Amino acid sequence: MSGRYQVTGAEGEFEPGSSQLVLRNLVGITSPDDMDELELRLLADLYGEVLVQDFPDRAIAVADLKHWHRLWLGNVYPWAGQERSVNLGKGGFQFATAGLLPGLLRDFERKYLRPWTPCGHLAPDEVIKAIAVTHVELIVIHPFREGNGRLSRLLADVMAVQAGHEPLDYSSWEQRKPAYIGAIHAGFSGDYAPMGQFVAEAMAAGDASVSEISEPA
Repeated sequence: MSGRYQVTGAEGEFEPGSSQLVLRNLVGITSPDDMDELELRLLADLYGEVLVQDFPDRAIAVADLKHWHRLWLGNVYPWAGQERSVNLGKGGFQFATAGLLPGLLRDFERKYLRPWTPCGHLAPDEVIKAIAVTHVELIVIHPFREGNGRLSRLLADVMAVQAGHEPLDYSSWEQRKPAYIGAIHAGFSGDYAPMGQFVAEAMAAGDASVSEISEPA
């Protein structure tokens, strides 16, 4: 939600009556809890659309990320699916400057998405590296005004499924949030190994949870 970021620019507008806790939206929601609930419900719909109904077993492009963001939040925020026009920072860390986003996203597609997706041709350790690197890089770019972390996880899940795995189980990421943030910072400095460990754990947990469900009682 909006209170997590320091924002400059016009996209920093809040919904009237929300005590500057909810971004201006198309549905008139003023409660952070209500907005969280709506975004979560719509995210479940997006997962059904992307992972079940129309799974992209092909190369992923930045246009796909924008399309997913618009599918998810297009009825909530007028800027859904658009590159942000404001600068964002969190916890003293500044994400990519808004004016650099077009070039950074072109490089992201050329350097990472195009050679690595679809992920079925990658060896197991390469899959983990590909997901770790793309996750870090997309988080650091932070292309959208809201929802970057969740969309980055959707991309990770798509890549995992392309490689024959189940969607990742992110519970350990939530339980070890400071270490996860440290892994993002390490990746920003060129060391993707900590993020790779998080991805490996989440992938193993995701695969294991499905195996447990499928085993006969």
